[in-house]
Amino acid sequence: MRLPIVRSALAVLAIAGLTACTGTPAPDNSKSTSTPTSSATTSATQAPSSSAPSSGTPTQVPTSVGPGEPNPSLPPATPGQGNAELSITFLASPEAAPQNYTLVCSGGVPAAESKHPTAAAACEALKTYPTLLTAPVPADQNCTMQFGGPETATVTGSVDGTEVNRKFSRTDGCQIAQWDAASVLLGASGGAA
Repeated sequence: MRLPIVRSALAVLAIAGLTACTGTPAPDNSKSTSTPTSSATTSATQAPSSSAPSSGTPTQVPTSVGPGEPNPSLPPATPGQGNAELSITFLASPEAAPQNYTLVCSGGVPAAESKHPTAAAACEALKTYPTLLTAPVPADQNCTMQFGGPETATVTGSVDGTEVNRKFSRTDGCQIAQWDAASVLLGASGGAA
């Protein structure tokens, strides 16, 4: 049931991204003739039956989890227990020194042993979205071929008794969406720029 929702959300993101990239060019007053657009070009750059307006301005995708900030890459909000014990390793680049964080949550509230820059927000996110780190990533989805940066993160531990072993990167559109959805958990340096 979650797979169709995630696919639909990613499709909306892809259409919004294409719409932002295919904005209407400014008119060229130096020519008096117009060049017709071929139907092949039109079908490749326009999303079929999209209701999103083409304003030519980039679409902003929320990059963090929090109250009032819906992110279509997130699983449906079904509150959990808010209990977690996680180890997070963030790398800004392959050559960078790793930044290690510990996140321990009890009932959606960070425990004293948490060593995480946004522990309260991360624990709240895990209580609201307990499957954020445990939901399977669809292997058969289409992803935009874009590079979001060299950052990587690994999260291990457990959330509400379910084992977590998840790797994050920013190597394509799908990975960027997953990163953005979980950015509050990846640490202050782990969020998208």
